[in-house]
Amino acid sequence: MGAEMNGKVVVITGATSGIGQVAAERLAGMGARVVQIARDRGRGEAALARLREIAPGVEHTVHYADLSVISEMKRAAGEIAAAEARIDVLINNAGAMFSRRYETADGLELTFALNHVAYFVITQGLMERLKSSGAARIVSTASDAHKMGTLDFEDLQSVKIRPGFKVYGTSKLCNILFTRELARRLAGTGVTANCLHPGFVATRFGEATGGLMSLGIGIAKRFALTPEDGAKTLVYLASSEDVAGVSGKYFHECRAIAPSAAAQDDGAAQRLWEETSKAASMAS
Repeated sequence: MGAEMNGKVVVITGATSGIGQVAAERLAGMGARVVQIARDRGRGEAALARLREIAPGVEHTVHYADLSVISEMKRAAGEIAAAEARIDVLINNAGAMFSRRYETADGLELTFALNHVAYFVITQGLMERLKSSGAARIVSTASDAHKMGTLDFEDLQSVKIRPGFKVYGTSKLCNILFTRELARRLAGTGVTANCLHPGFVATRFGEATGGLMSLGIGIAKRFALTPEDGAKTLVYLASSEDVAGVSGKYFHECRAIAPSAAAQDDGAAQRLWEETSKAASMAS
């Protein structure tokens, strides 16, 4: 399935359930030491206990943060950078969809903050550790839902858009554009950046949406992939020698595919990077 991961350090967000949990456990089973960022302490401790059962004697760890708040993103990344001498793989996987528009303490729309800005800030905070580790990898969970998104730089906080699938799709479009620009900036460093569509997976995703949207997602999950199937591409990109040196690509079912035309717009990718950098500077 993948390369030997003995001695490698994997940092992962969104690993207390769903495909993130499966990926963390599989990578731990392959010999990696897993460093999680979790929000819920109960689920975080349970996930840590599972990892220690899978790989006894390995010092897996968990850091707690609300990844919708910029100061929390920066604190978590800072703690990990201080604690870890090297990071071989960063997996940006945490995300959610909401049926109502929520604004964070930073004045950001919640989906944009959690699903996109957190990827950007955590990656930036761990960049020096990744670069100093040699052939490190950054893997970000995107989605085929990006095809429903529209990137409007005059309305990045989705004030004019009804919350739900379109706002979520836009955040996933941001994930792909972020990966393209990140790969461009990392060229020549030895660090790669790729993203993926895991498929529609039966996980906790959608539980926080509420209302009819949550009910609809629940019904659709009866026909969805298992988390075990959904995690395959995540594990592949984190571990396989097949993708050593591959960067800036969008994967599904362990192969690179073309995203939408909007997701291949390098000008939009560069502007999104600049706008996100401005947003990330709002909290120290």
